[in-house]
Amino acid sequence: MTKKQYQKITEIKIRNLHGSFESDGIFWEDRLVRPIDIYPEYADQNHENNDLQKGNIVSTSSIFIEIHTDDGLYGTAGPIDTAHADIVEKSLSKIILGKDPLAIELLWDQMYRLSVHGRQGITMMAISAIDCALWDLKGKYYNTPVYKILGGPTRKEIPAYASMLGFNVTDMNLVSERAKLYKEKGFTAQKWFFRYGPMSGLEGLKKNVEMVKTLRDSVGDDYEIMLDCWQSMDYKYVVELAKRIEKYRPYWLEETVMPDRVEIYKKIKDKINIPLSGAEHDYTRWGMLRFIEKNALDILQPDIYWAGGLSEVIKIANLASTYDLITIPHGHSSNATLHFSLSQVPIHTPYQEYLIKWNKVHQHFLKTPEKPIKGFFGETNLIGLGMEIDESKIQKEDILEIR
Repeated sequence: MTKKQYQKITEIKIRNLHGSFESDGIFWEDRLVRPIDIYPEYADQNHENNDLQKGNIVSTSSIFIEIHTDDGLYGTAGPIDTAHADIVEKSLSKIILGKDPLAIELLWDQMYRLSVHGRQGITMMAISAIDCALWDLKGKYYNTPVYKILGGPTRKEIPAYASMLGFNVTDMNLVSERAKLYKEKGFTAQKWFFRYGPMSGLEGLKKNVEMVKTLRDSVGDDYEIMLDCWQSMDYKYVVELAKRIEKYRPYWLEETVMPDRVEIYKKIKDKINIPLSGAEHDYTRWGMLRFIEKNALDILQPDIYWAGGLSEVIKIANLASTYDLITIPHGHSSNATLHFSLSQVPIHTPYQEYLIKWNKVHQHFLKTPEKPIKGFFGETNLIGLGMEIDESKIQKEDILEIR
C-alpha cells in the first residue's frame, strides 16, 4: 500500500509553556565572562537567571513550535525565544503554510531567500527551529528516528562531554569537587568556562590559570579538558593565557574572540599550541566557510538551533569533512544533536556536548529528554527527533495558532 502524500502544512502552533523544578541549592551558581564585561557596570552583574529561583523552586518557561499538516501529524521544535517566535508568526509562517512539509530543502531555501536581512541572528534562528520541526515531522511520516533518514547509525553510543556552564568557577574547592563528581558519573571529558577577561588584568589571568590547574589536578592526566573563553578575550590575552595553560593539555580552547574576527582566530591559531574551536555564534555554511578557508579553527561548533537547522548543520559537517576538520555542534538541543551525531563518522564528530544545567532547563517539558548514561548517549529508537511535550509538566500555557 502506497503511503498517502501530504497535501499541505495547515497550522503552526506557538506554545509558551511555564513550569518549575526543584534545586537542592543555588541552580545558577556563576556566569561566564562576556564580551560586554570590558565595561565595569556589566562586569559586576550576577547571573541573568538569578531572579527565577525562590527558595528551592526554579521557575522556567520555554517556547515550542509545532508544525501541523492535514494528515494529522505534526513536528515539534524548541525551545526558542520570544524574538524567534515573533519572526515565525509574522514572517516565516507566510512562506510555509500551505506547502509540502516533506520539501524541507525547498522551504529552507525559500525562507532564506526571502529573509535578505536575516541571513544571521534571530531570523536564522527562527529558520533553524522551523527546519528542526520539519525534520521531526518527517521522521514521524516515515515512522523512524531521523538519524536513520540521514544515513545513520554510525555507532551504538557517543561519548558526551559534560559542559559545566552555570557552575561555580571561582571557588577552587567547588571546582575540584564537581570535576571529580562528573568524572565519577562516567563523563570522559568536561568543558569549563573562564570568569575573567582582559579587563580583569593579571590577577584575573592568574585566577583563570588556577582554575585550569585545579581541573587537571582533580581529574588526572588521562582525561580531556575543554576551556571556553566565550568570545570575550583578545589576541594578546589569549596568547598569554595559552602559554600559561599549555602544560595542562587542554583538548581545545573555545571561542577566544568575537566571531567576526576571523583573521584574529587565524593569528591566534598560528601562535598557540592548543587546538582552537569556535563558530558557535556564526551561521550557515557560508559563515563557516570563512573560518575554513582561513584555516582559522580545528573544531567547528555550529548550533543546530541557530546556524540554520539540522539541514544546514549537515551541510556544514560535509563541508568540514572535506578539510578533515571536526564538527561538534553546540549543545542547545540534545535531541536534535543526537540524531546529527548518530549520522556522522565518529572521527569527525567524536563527542556530543551535554550542558548539565541548560539541558535540564531546555528539556524540562519533554516526555523523553535525551540524557547520557554513564557519560554516553545511546542509540535511540524514538520516532522523529523525540520532541513530544510532557503535558503534566505544564503549569500554565499561552498558545498562538497560525493558520
